Amino acid sequence: MSNLRVLDPAFSDPFDAAFRRFFAPMHNEDNQPLRMRIDVSENDQGYQVKADLPGVRKEDIHVRVDGNVVRIDAECKSEKETRGEGDKVLRSERYYGSMSRSFSLASDIDDGKVQASYADGVLSLQLPKKAPAAARKITIA
Repeated sequence: MSNLRVLDPAFSDPFDAAFRRFFAPMHNEDNQPLRMRIDVSENDQGYQVKADLPGVRKEDIHVRVDGNVVRIDAECKSEKETRGEGDKVLRSERYYGSMSRSFSLASDIDDGKVQASYADGVLSLQLPKKAPAAARKITIA
């Protein structure tokens, strides 16, 4: 049995906590896929995207823009775990792996003017809209 207990502050009585866990839906937290949460906003000039990428190094983030489709790929690498002799892991909730997110926008993006920054686990993208092509007058010969 593990020496580590996960406390639920809403239930101070151990019987209530055990009863609640018994009727809670079962799921395996260890095999949950990594999820990238994003916020997208729009104004007249373009789109702003914020993506939560905790634990990811800047070098492991790749952004691609193709017309109006944006794709964000990221890889969270595991840290090498060192244990002393006789030590054992009681609980491990940190994750590693790759995650990807693609989405399309209503307007094409001017990929030459895209700006990206990454700070405190949040990727920020400034995606300016491509100016519509001017209508050309065709002369008939």
